[in-house]
Amino acid sequence: MTIPKALFRAFAQLSDPGLRRILLIGIAAALACWGGLALGAAALLRQIHWFDNQLADISTSVILGVTSIALPILFFSALATFVMSFWLDDVADVVEARHYPQLGPARSMGWAEILKGSLRFLLVMVLITALAAPFYLALLFLGFGIILNYAVNGYLLGREYFEVVAARRMEPEAMRLTFRNNLGRLWLCGAVINLVFQIPLLNLTAPVVATSFMVHIFQSLRTQ
Repeated sequence: MTIPKALFRAFAQLSDPGLRRILLIGIAAALACWGGLALGAAALLRQIHWFDNQLADISTSVILGVTSIALPILFFSALATFVMSFWLDDVADVVEARHYPQLGPARSMGWAEILKGSLRFLLVMVLITALAAPFYLALLFLGFGIILNYAVNGYLLGREYFEVVAARRMEPEAMRLTFRNNLGRLWLCGAVINLVFQIPLLNLTAPVVATSFMVHIFQSLRTQ
């Protein structure tokens, strides 16, 4: 299956009642976490006086206030994926039931396993994004920041959503081998997912769309 066709199927199924319920829960939870982080960071910065000079202190506070909003946006894909991770297994169930009923029930993943994988992904993505942030800013002025963003997030999101779907049907070693053998295609899929995360309002649906999209990609890889 081609990437555009898989993406079209993912968006087309958003009207499914089973996915709508998960989507509404996930959007509410992700927005609450994002808002809490932004407000908390802004409140903390207001308590800190950086300079004795009032003008310099105000200017610095404004810059840091904007940063307190920008950073949660930068980390939104990781945050939204983590928050919605407890329902992504259900998303895959709904998609498989409609498009691949011949597969039968997938391996059940416990909450402890889901939490462990989600925390690992969140920490790795936050760490790599934080390390890459200075390069984002430097390359932004040269017009290359977006390229780095898609290169880094494309790999991370491609790997994470592949594992979310593949872990239900494969043993860990087979899953890692499949990822390595299809790295280029899955990296490109991750870049597509990253694009969905970058579009305002549409990004609220991104974790559900990404999981549904990756189910189709994964099944196409298995039948190659």
